[in-house]
Amino acid sequence: MKFIILAALVAVAAAADYAPKYEAPKYEAPKYEAKYEEVTYAPQPYSFGYDVQDKESYNDFEHNEKSDYNVVTGSYRVALPDGRTQIVNYKADKDGYTADVKFEGEAKYPEEPAYKPAYSAPAYSAPAYPAPAYPAPAYKAPAYPKY
Repeated sequence: MKFIILAALVAVAAAADYAPKYEAPKYEAPKYEAKYEEVTYAPQPYSFGYDVQDKESYNDFEHNEKSDYNVVTGSYRVALPDGRTQIVNYKADKDGYTADVKFEGEAKYPEEPAYKPAYSAPAYSAPAYPAPAYPAPAYKAPAYPKY
């Protein structure tokens, strides 16, 4: 048994000397340079417009916009929840964005809250519990021995 253990140790030591020696791989940077070209497009004139009037969802708005090569002008209109209509006319050019905001109509607020519960709150009465009745303790006074 000792001979087998000794032979195994000798075999492991001999195999360690014959293990191949590897070098760490070397990383080489790619040989090309990445060039990113920013794509620019010449300004194009455009014009669009749309409007939505959906009575079921109370949506009512409109938007129109047009542009030449340098100036964008437009307007939009929105029905507000308080009954007014907001109208915005705007212009965007090299000097920035300017807007003219107007309101049509008069704001209307309901006198009563829109929410009314379907039922009134239940009326609870105070619970009727009987007052606790405690009987007087029934014990005798201790009798002390006389010395």
